[in-house]
Amino acid sequence: MAHQIFTLKDLLPVAQRNHFAVGAFSARFPGMIEPILRAAVETRSPVIVQISQVEFSWYQISPAYYAGKFYEILAKVSPDVPVCLHLDHTTTLDLIQEAVAAGFSSVMIDASAKPLEENIACTRQVVALAKQHGISVEAELGKILSSDKFETTSEEEIYTDPVEAERFVGETGVDALAISIGTVHSIYYTRQPKIDFERLAAIRERVQIPLVLHGGSGVPSDQVKRAIQLRAGGVSKINIATELENALYASLELPERITNAEFWQLSTARIARAQDAVKELTKVKINDYLLSAGAADLYNATPSRLASTPGY
Repeated sequence: MAHQIFTLKDLLPVAQRNHFAVGAFSARFPGMIEPILRAAVETRSPVIVQISQVEFSWYQISPAYYAGKFYEILAKVSPDVPVCLHLDHTTTLDLIQEAVAAGFSSVMIDASAKPLEENIACTRQVVALAKQHGISVEAELGKILSSDKFETTSEEEIYTDPVEAERFVGETGVDALAISIGTVHSIYYTRQPKIDFERLAAIRERVQIPLVLHGGSGVPSDQVKRAIQLRAGGVSKINIATELENALYASLELPERITNAEFWQLSTARIARAQDAVKELTKVKINDYLLSAGAADLYNATPSRLASTPGY
């Protein structure tokens, strides 16, 4: 399985059938990729490495640069567990096309701010593009609040309607659907996370494809495990971003974010300490949150894409 890269279509149905979730860890700059991969290897877990549209500008990197570094690190670590390179929250087709050309194996089109008809039309366009290149597509229905406006600019949370979800999936052909059921992006400052399990079950009754939970940072593990282990198949991909970044900066004792270039200007010892913090938190999430430790052995089939051939 070494050097193979998977799509969400390869990864998530296995998780759905076996009642675990694959962690989508936001490596907001390339220095975070290696410890995430090593954590996955040490726990025998499938893993998704991802970055979103806004993070490219924040950390002053491009999709081509990021993917290039990802494949360098993948060759160095040579993980024998399933790995996916995913483009998270993205609103423009141009950036998705850049990511596809760079070798991302999966993309997310987030047109959730648009009316339903426009969201469907936009998502169908991305699905058509993705199919030409053998990659997977995640989309979002409903609006997931962002407590720090970092990942999205949504100011209003609108829960996903199960009936609309059934129609959306049927008309777009997406491989995974991010749903709004009570979590928020970033850290919970005032409100406490409370997953709407009745809504989740109602969506699952109407939607067969894998479901995605955004805003995994700070949600109590008992709620997450319940959402994963829904009898009919709960959420199969969980995004973890802010907690991971906070662990890195806490280890560095830095009060605010730094760019990718500034990170590599740190001493070797500080970089190692930061990467160790990322690896250890990733392992905790895999073992005690996602229930995916050991699940790599469930993947025996050849995936859709190979990491040795980026740039499809």
